[in-house]
Amino acid sequence: MEKKIGNLFKGDKGIWTVFLFLCLISVVEVFSASSTLTYKTHNYLSPLIYHCVMILLGVVVAIVTLNIPCRYFKLITPLLLLITYATLLWVLIWGESINGANRVIQLPGFTFQPSEIAKGTMVLTAAQILSAMQRDDDSGADPKAMKYVLMLVVPATLLIGLENLSTAILLFGVIFIMMFLARIPLKQMGQLSGVLVLLAGLFLGLVFWMAKLDKEGQEIEQAQKNGQTEQVVQVEKKEKSAWDKVTHRFWTWKNRIAGGDDKDVPAEEYKVTDKNFQVTHANLAIANSGIIGKGPGNSVERDYLPQAFSDFIYAIIIEEMGLLGAVAVVFLYVILLFRTARIASKCENNFPAFLVMGLTLMLVFQAVINMCVAVDFGIVTGQPLPLVSKGGTSTIVNCAYIGMILSVSRSAKRKEKYEKTVIA
Repeated sequence: MEKKIGNLFKGDKGIWTVFLFLCLISVVEVFSASSTLTYKTHNYLSPLIYHCVMILLGVVVAIVTLNIPCRYFKLITPLLLLITYATLLWVLIWGESINGANRVIQLPGFTFQPSEIAKGTMVLTAAQILSAMQRDDDSGADPKAMKYVLMLVVPATLLIGLENLSTAILLFGVIFIMMFLARIPLKQMGQLSGVLVLLAGLFLGLVFWMAKLDKEGQEIEQAQKNGQTEQVVQVEKKEKSAWDKVTHRFWTWKNRIAGGDDKDVPAEEYKVTDKNFQVTHANLAIANSGIIGKGPGNSVERDYLPQAFSDFIYAIIIEEMGLLGAVAVVFLYVILLFRTARIASKCENNFPAFLVMGLTLMLVFQAVINMCVAVDFGIVTGQPLPLVSKGGTSTIVNCAYIGMILSVSRSAKRKEKYEKTVIA
């Protein structure tokens, strides 16, 4: 029996431990944080059952994926690229809107986010190019490697960024670090960094200029400042003109970048509006936590945070599990990063090493962004906490990432075992 279970959970045991702990925390905290969904559906078990099904399905996906030899991941890259670009174009034109942005595709019985598939596809593509173009003299990647990576990654990043800027920045940041790890010539990396800084400055100027032209956004902003929630809803429900569809994301970006102008306001003058509503209640959740927290299921702020089960679940974790729980969750992601780095160092070939580092950086960086937002140390981005937040596509895809990491760990483990045998 133990042998059968061991065969099922193959791969690095440290990765499996982190994965299962995060899944356990996810089930407990999503059930606790889903009070708003429970109120809407009048069924307190429905959100829990849905999430447990997604977690179990994700574990199955991870087990199936870890049994696929790493070399076969290369074969599906062309198909994944085709699916990625097709779905990214589809979601921009016919996608369903979530929080004011077209991010999901509605299919019979379920929805999925193309950006989640795109992230893994781009990491897989970059890993292949960077590994294939390593020079024979072990001096790093061929200078042409950057050009080929950017040719495939930049268009996807731009398509994602039109409706989900934070995900686009996260993806490109991971690809940038992958190129650095692959030893792209430092001169090229410096030139790319300079171009990125220049583009960032131009983008910020464009955001603030275009936001001024968005009449709908100005109406919403004024209503938010006055705390007029009903007026905000009325404006958002109005049929958008073609121009409003172009400018609405610029207003959102401007609002998030320029947010926080009320942080220095005296407590007696502080006003909770739609603009700072989530951050305020996340801060309250953290402030009322203590060392050990209120205990699982005893959160108060979950009833006020509309995305308590997703974007702000880390604040609920802190409220219920306290400082100890907050540190424990951070520690799990740190273990994941260091275990993966160890696996990468044991790989015989560059492709699996670049692949597992890219996937892990994607998970860990996204976790850092989510946690920084929850503790009011960054701009609100809408990034869920990987493997913890409630989700459909994101949960399954993240579990597939874990499966790919475990698949690479199996081959690295066989190499280590072989070397020990030869030495003996």
